[in-house]
Amino acid sequence: MKRNNAEQIGDVLRQFLRQQGLETPLNEYRLVDAWKDVVGPVITRYTTNLFIKNQVLYVSLSSSVIRQELMMGREMLIRNLNAQVGSQVIVNIVFR
Repeated sequence: MKRNNAEQIGDVLRQFLRQQGLETPLNEYRLVDAWKDVVGPVITRYTTNLFIKNQVLYVSLSSSVIRQELMMGREMLIRNLNAQVGSQVIVNIVFR
């Protein structure tokens, strides 16, 4: 039997997540998880807390030098994190 209304499983899952309101929290989780891949292991060691609220990523760092360096490359970091997830999840980063 041949079906004409076949859909890709990935498209069906994305549609389901969007309908249930789970797409945004899933993308936020993926972005926080991608932090270590984007910034690398050295900066990850100085990262103490990450969370997203209202499309803003809050990052707590234990090194003021690294905080200052990341502030200068904030725009590129936002682009790289969003690209890693494949969606615009954050629009700003606040370093603490």
